[in-house]
Amino acid sequence: MARARRVGEFELIARYFAPLARDFEGAGGLQSDNAFLPADARRDLVVKTDTIVAGVHFLADDLPGRIAAKALRVCLSDLAAGGATPFIYQLSLALPSTWEEAWVAAFAKGLAADQRRFGIVLCGGDTVVTPGPLTITITAFGRVGRGEGVTRAGARAGDEVWVSGTIGDGALGLLAAQGALPVLTARQRAFLETRYRLPQPRCILGPLLPGVVTAMADVSDGLLADAGHIADASRLAVSVERDDVPLSPAARAAVAANPGLWANVLGGGDDYELVMAVPVRRREALQAAARRAGIRITCIGRFARGTGVAVTSCGRIVEAPRKGYVHF
Repeated sequence: MARARRVGEFELIARYFAPLARDFEGAGGLQSDNAFLPADARRDLVVKTDTIVAGVHFLADDLPGRIAAKALRVCLSDLAAGGATPFIYQLSLALPSTWEEAWVAAFAKGLAADQRRFGIVLCGGDTVVTPGPLTITITAFGRVGRGEGVTRAGARAGDEVWVSGTIGDGALGLLAAQGALPVLTARQRAFLETRYRLPQPRCILGPLLPGVVTAMADVSDGLLADAGHIADASRLAVSVERDDVPLSPAARAAVAANPGLWANVLGGGDDYELVMAVPVRRREALQAAARRAGIRITCIGRFARGTGVAVTSCGRIVEAPRKGYVHF
């Protein structure tokens, strides 16, 4: 007898959990990573929960301070994608039975450093012991002007696709950490590894973009997947010109040595850059915001009527064997 097909993450959410959020408008049907809660007459709270698990989202040999930073920063990246400024967070820490106090001390030190860096403060949480792997859950709260929060669902046909920073470093950094990119120099591998282990959420750029972008997401599952999430939520199609996707020198060297790594660049995730839908008339406003934030931005495609995600090279459709990270 054939095994029943297991549903994917987004089908699971739509089938079982979205109905539970039907009566709260700020949940947006669970189509975006953030929820939006009215805080006062001037501001909304943007709320995001993320869980990372040892051996799945970070390497077992990572330093505790870096694990702490990654756990917090992946949440901050989503707040940035909602146009929000960090405010407070809660921490749920499930420690393996072999935990040691020195590890917890170093973990807390890493959190303290990022609290100062990003202007956010711990306000509660929970700590337990588990027979399983180290598991960290953070719920981060950000603030945005009332009704100004950005979701995935506002893109319009004709909007351009823009991204911040460079793409593919996170996925290639994991390969580098696993010893799978020997063709690169030690310096190039170190750069990519750092990009994987220590994301740089765009917390300055994101809050400058309400009123400029029509939709936004962070690149966590993969560029094609996250651009596709915007397209799906906005009921549009999206096309990405592969040759316009910005690469770091290290990523470009990796792809030049092995063009098959384009699949990792476009679909590997862990970049924590912003992918944005931007009307042509707001292009100059976007560029001004990027200059103010000191962040490179690049136009890589366009949204259009229809459905699906297409990748082109020199204007011709090319195969995209990997759309993004699959949790299930």
